Amino acid sequence: MQQVQTNKLGKRLKNSRYISGFDGIRALAVVGVIIYHLLPYKLQGGYLGVPTFFAVSGYLITDLLLQEWEQNGRIDFWGFYARRLKRLYPALVFMLVGTGTYITLFQRSLLTNLRSIITTNMLYVYNWWEIAHGQSYFDRFNGESPFTHLWSLSIEGQYYLIWPLLLIALVLIVKKRRSIANILLVFAILSGLLMGFLYTGPDTLNRVYYGTDTRMFSIIFGAMLAVIWPSTHLKKKVTNRSRWTLNIIGIVSIAVMAFLYFELSGQNTFTYRGGMFIMAIASTTLIAACAHPGADVNRWLTNPVFSWMGTRSYGIYLYQFPVMIFYEIKVQDIAAHPLINALVEIALIMVISELSYRYIERPLRHYRYKNLGRSIYEFVQRDSEYGWKRLWLIPALLLIGISVYGSAISPTKDPKNVLQENIAKNESTANAHNKAALAKQKKAKKLSANDKRMKKLLKKKLTVKQYKIAKHYGLTKRQYLTVYQQPLTAIGDSILADNSHDLQNVFTNAYVSAAVGRQIWQAGDVLTQLKRKGDLAPNVLINLGTNSPMTPEQINSVLKSIGKDHQVFWVTTHVPTRNWETEVNRTIRKAAKRHSNVHIIDWHAYSNHQNDWFWNDNVHPNPRGNVHYTHLIATSIYNYINQKK
Repeated sequence: MQQVQTNKLGKRLKNSRYISGFDGIRALAVVGVIIYHLLPYKLQGGYLGVPTFFAVSGYLITDLLLQEWEQNGRIDFWGFYARRLKRLYPALVFMLVGTGTYITLFQRSLLTNLRSIITTNMLYVYNWWEIAHGQSYFDRFNGESPFTHLWSLSIEGQYYLIWPLLLIALVLIVKKRRSIANILLVFAILSGLLMGFLYTGPDTLNRVYYGTDTRMFSIIFGAMLAVIWPSTHLKKKVTNRSRWTLNIIGIVSIAVMAFLYFELSGQNTFTYRGGMFIMAIASTTLIAACAHPGADVNRWLTNPVFSWMGTRSYGIYLYQFPVMIFYEIKVQDIAAHPLINALVEIALIMVISELSYRYIERPLRHYRYKNLGRSIYEFVQRDSEYGWKRLWLIPALLLIGISVYGSAISPTKDPKNVLQENIAKNESTANAHNKAALAKQKKAKKLSANDKRMKKLLKKKLTVKQYKIAKHYGLTKRQYLTVYQQPLTAIGDSILADNSHDLQNVFTNAYVSAAVGRQIWQAGDVLTQLKRKGDLAPNVLINLGTNSPMTPEQINSVLKSIGKDHQVFWVTTHVPTRNWETEVNRTIRKAAKRHSNVHIIDWHAYSNHQNDWFWNDNVHPNPRGNVHYTHLIATSIYNYINQKK
């Protein structure tokens, strides 16, 4: 498809092509990202759509800049920056203002750092702010933000600002395209190596995931392709062999991208030591095949659905997180119908994106801002041609005012609620108890339900304190005496942190390591350190899965850290507000079938429909729920010990 483009000076860019298949590539990328966020179990590598966006941007921008340089002998930098701002800023500003307004009015728990978030996004440095202050992109529960995904827009904004200047410097100094491409290849490789070098585990994930320097290789690959594969220099007439060579390259590229979409988890070490680099290469080769007019790939990726999604992909990407997060906060029972809720969220995202495209992005993209003063003057005139449309000024000013107010009052730290205070208190108590617990564990001997010592203990009366504890947690004398001195290592997230005091009340020798927001891929290091020091108890309790999906491979890795000579009691998750609840529990149960030393403690089934056991989030047990949680753990471990003997 041919389309003539013009630059700011009005000079025509001859032979410039609108490559409709690029809309298809954008569509594939944004579909991957959306499905990943809504149904992470179905497409665990969908987040890799972002490197594809980067590669497309790198190619298109560099290709157009070089066309302008070739035809005009110069580049209108101010014109370029103006076009980029007109394309990107209106929808971004609307999203920031609209989201800030909603948070101020209806979701004040998300007000924290709103001023900094809006400011850094307007300046396109939000990715660096995320590195210093943000949460993991893969933490889908603990304080998830409707702005997290905007990190990639900041990287693109930095690219638009700096790259035109660097490109012309390379053209003037190096001159030869092949030499320029070689230089870019070196920088792409260095960026990829830096990602692998800086990634040392979960603690450095934010740095490599959000960093401009560690993510730039995707954009550089696209730019490099534009230097050696300019769209206006590619011949439509090629041999049949060349055509099918290009087609096969496109097919293989799509196959590689699809494989990575399904297989490459964001917590996999290989993701940052080669996986994402491979995705960038596959995206670039697909762009090359699509850009060539002699191949069929462009035609294959051109259809009305892809065209619609591709042209609106910016808005779809922009509005996805606010819709998902606000919807999932209001609809508490997401896990009961994950697919239906996902379809509703997709519909909302598409409708909002279409409205944004029609009434914000497209009109303001072509608006001549030099006429802004005259437009404002005409707008306020009594006999203005705008008529009733002027009424839109009222809600617009209200939105801006409320958003500014929310930004002004936004705190820089999360105010602690009752649940957070309770978790913090219990964590502190557990930490103080842990040292003594480890010392007791090394001296204690495992007590079975039927050995001679148990018979002696049963003949004695419980102390007043023991009696009260057993009664409080609904335990019989035999159950309590069987478990209270059992060596136990408990590893978990905020659910376990919330319960740690109760757990150590019953299991007096329990060592508890729990942290708010802990993910399954963080547990391995904790367990390995405990085992290396000889502090890992024969019985290990695990409560993970609240904060994100988990894969069988991740569970296997945790179990490998523990070893087959330990008994593992894995607690199923109760997180009805997230769509991964069912899949997490199914994955845990499958692991128990594969490993004879893994035993299920089914907190999900036990607590189902017991809303009065939980705080308002319907996830963390309240004091009453913690009693039931501890009772279930104690009786489950007692039953295992009793059955074994």
